Amino acid sequence: MTRNIPLEKVRNIGIAAHIDAGKTTTTERILFYTGIAHKLGEVHEGTAIMDWMVQEQERGITITAAAISTNWSDHQVNIIDTPGHVDFTIEVERSMRVLDGVVAIFCAVGGVQPQSETVWRQANRYEVPRIVFINKMDRTGANFFKVHEQICDRLKANIIPIQIPIGNESDFCGIVDLIRMRAKVYQDDLGEKIEDIEIPSECLEKAKEYRTKLVEAVAEIDETLLEKYLECEELTETEIKEGLRKGTLARSIIPLLCGSAFKNKGIQLLLDAVVEYLPSPLDVPSIKGLLPNNIEGCRISSDEEPFSALVFKIASDPYGRLTFIRVYSGVLNKGNIIYNATKKQKERISRLIILKSNDRIEVDELRAGDLGAVIGLKKTTTGDTLCDENHPILLESLYIPEPVISVAIETQTKQELEKLSKALQSLSDEDPTFRVNIDPETNQTVIAGMGELHLEILVDRMLREYKIEASIGQPQVAYRETILKLGKAEEEYIRENVGKNHYAHVLIQIEPSKKGSGLEFVSAIIDGIIPKEFITSVEKGIRETCDSGIIAGYPVTDIKVTLLGGSFHEIDSSDIAFKIAGSISIRNAVMKSSPILLEPMMKIDVEIPNDFLGDIVGDLNARRGQINGMITEDDLTKVSANVPLAEMFGYATDMRSKTQGRGVFSMEFNHYVEVPHKIAKAIIMQNTGNTYDSEDYQ
Repeated sequence: MTRNIPLEKVRNIGIAAHIDAGKTTTTERILFYTGIAHKLGEVHEGTAIMDWMVQEQERGITITAAAISTNWSDHQVNIIDTPGHVDFTIEVERSMRVLDGVVAIFCAVGGVQPQSETVWRQANRYEVPRIVFINKMDRTGANFFKVHEQICDRLKANIIPIQIPIGNESDFCGIVDLIRMRAKVYQDDLGEKIEDIEIPSECLEKAKEYRTKLVEAVAEIDETLLEKYLECEELTETEIKEGLRKGTLARSIIPLLCGSAFKNKGIQLLLDAVVEYLPSPLDVPSIKGLLPNNIEGCRISSDEEPFSALVFKIASDPYGRLTFIRVYSGVLNKGNIIYNATKKQKERISRLIILKSNDRIEVDELRAGDLGAVIGLKKTTTGDTLCDENHPILLESLYIPEPVISVAIETQTKQELEKLSKALQSLSDEDPTFRVNIDPETNQTVIAGMGELHLEILVDRMLREYKIEASIGQPQVAYRETILKLGKAEEEYIRENVGKNHYAHVLIQIEPSKKGSGLEFVSAIIDGIIPKEFITSVEKGIRETCDSGIIAGYPVTDIKVTLLGGSFHEIDSSDIAFKIAGSISIRNAVMKSSPILLEPMMKIDVEIPNDFLGDIVGDLNARRGQINGMITEDDLTKVSANVPLAEMFGYATDMRSKTQGRGVFSMEFNHYVEVPHKIAKAIIMQNTGNTYDSEDYQ
């Protein structure tokens, strides 16, 4: 089976939004109208095709990005339905990296919600063209025009309605097409009987107002259209569509549509907009990468180019390991031997498949522009570049956020420990934000992730999919260590061990560096005072010590370490001696440089009835929160705050009890800040047993 649709008629799109805005329901309706599904799947009933994991069906949320391929109006539409919960933001991140266009969905009642903004930023980061769909127009409190205004204000985007609703809330019955200036009125519950009529009189004035805005926006895109508009000539339907497409691809216009996915209204028109305005692989800039010798190059989206693809996801199941790829150029055939430019290794492709959610359809080849999966790759991981060995290129990888929460996991038997090791390896291959390490002091296995729900789902999968009996510890915060001022340390390491002398001498300087920079090592050694191989050993000792922590056992970050000088002995110096000297010197330098602890601050958005505002604000203040702002709309208030993660465990339960179950909140990592001195001393005491006086610590 091969693709027989030309590349200009392929659309790789994502459905993205805040949790519960209706992404999966919209995707389910798309599958129904395009003939993939023969009955409507519902998220709340656990029957949605795209929510195929047991955990998704039980919780009624999307956890993993699901891919599916379908057809509409002689176009092939490859869709990725992404999660809305911030704990699974990596699924959105990696999807955005390989998509050509996005349908951003907003709730007609909730409007711009916290994760909507996160998704929008991710789309901006990868410069992805998008269209907006305001969903749930049938809900009580739905307000199309208010949400349109909100999106423009908060997301600073040029959102241009190409539709407006007919009716509102329970009276929502159809859509005005502002391009054709006709109305589509729905006659049945399945959304299949649609009557094309004149615009109802009650909508006509609003329709003319927004039609004028649409024509003005389109005219600004093209000089020919602008000239015609200024001469008061009417733009044709074709000219408006061409101008809209041009503006959408340039990201200077974002078309706005509306509907109700649950009530089957507006989905066919949304599909029409996807094929008319979102880009094909030929419409987006050629993918850039590094050729040998660090020369910048690119690959044009064409079957005739050398093969190149990016791995954006790994999925493991009982039947094997799936490697999801986006093919940017060339053709990949099953049985091919490909080159992993990231790992610098060759691997063989055993089988190629395209996916209908969790159903697999075997194909003989994947071509430029395709989203598909490969079976047979053992060493390839997320973010790797696959290419033709004779024409290597290294594509830009993914942005992967750091985990902020961890728990210890233990098994009772050696047999269970081996099963756990395999499960953890498999899960960390799938999810780059899931990290596993062994605590060097307690020898415990510690797993880290993006939030409580993230770890809860992963642990649930271990118990169910891998049948592991394990006990889970309490969640722990991913603190970091850093310094406030410049410091120096000199270490002369002289030891005799088993009749052999060891000698190393180093002088280092450390200084604070910018936030998020990690650890930078620089060698200022000249004239071979220390041989290069020993400089590498010094760096290794410094990095290993910083990774395991110095004052409280947490990684040291945002520092620059410079090796200023030292000396060596022709006979007695060794790699191990310089590694130990580097380790001791960094410890001493950090202790002289006002070391501090950093803690993750979370951006919290709480939406509550006004009656409970005082209790919620008081509670956030008690959790060391900083209130950033409050927006009151009708009888609801949205509170935005920054709160330390350490204070947020169990918040969901507390918040629900304080608001009688009527409040909702979302939380995402924002930045690291210094831990207050008193709390830091308690953490250090608990972790190390050491007490730090103010002159030692600070």
